[in-house]
Amino acid sequence: MRRFVLSFAAAIAIASPAWAETPVDVELILAVDVSRSITLRELEIQRRGYAEALTSDEVIGAIGIGGPHRQIALTYVEWAGATSQRLVVDWTLVRTRSDAERFAAKLTASVGDTLLRTSISGIIYHSIPRFDGNGFAGERQVIDISGDGPNNAGHPVLTARAAAAARDITINGLPLMTREGLGDQWHLDDLDEYYRQCVVTGPGPFVIPVLKWEDFPLAVRQKLVLEIAGQQPDHKPLHRVEGYDCLVGEKIWENYFGDWN
Repeated sequence: MRRFVLSFAAAIAIASPAWAETPVDVELILAVDVSRSITLRELEIQRRGYAEALTSDEVIGAIGIGGPHRQIALTYVEWAGATSQRLVVDWTLVRTRSDAERFAAKLTASVGDTLLRTSISGIIYHSIPRFDGNGFAGERQVIDISGDGPNNAGHPVLTARAAAAARDITINGLPLMTREGLGDQWHLDDLDEYYRQCVVTGPGPFVIPVLKWEDFPLAVRQKLVLEIAGQQPDHKPLHRVEGYDCLVGEKIWENYFGDWN
């Protein structure tokens, strides 16, 4: 009888792999722009900014009250062109300050190099399947994209956004509206509006622009607290503008170099 019970339990476990997934309040992909217009100093600012935010009292406190499970799953990916994505920290369970400190230590252990082009669609398509089979079952799934320019490579961003929306995945935006990096021709004065109209989607999306690098750590803390709590900064739905040009980045590239692909 004992052998039968054990065999039956093993069969159920094999047939139901979802039972082995760890429940979390949110599965969060931190997708950080390292395209060539980002300087090495800015790359380091981003890594350190996320490390400091993750170990801050505000974020640790939010994890403790942000949902029924009081734990989240995080991964950190850097991105540039359509096929240029670099995994920095794989999926990690974060429940305590010690968990967050270990994650932060991996972020700041080294700093990579910048990569070519800017493909927001590429990082969206790269991120969607990363929620599958990652060992976690989140109440919400969020892709958190920071970037300093519009999509100019790979598929159109609206196509990728639709793919995420079809999975009820939230995409939030952290547009970097600074002017330190190379290639000023790629910058948009209304990059925050581009993210609102063309990038973010899903349940409760929001955009928090960064105008100066000094503001980056605070913006990241605010963003993470909201994402953990499943809230928006102003609790108002985003307003879509009819006719906004979501191919503006591709058109800028064509103007300088011809075919954007």
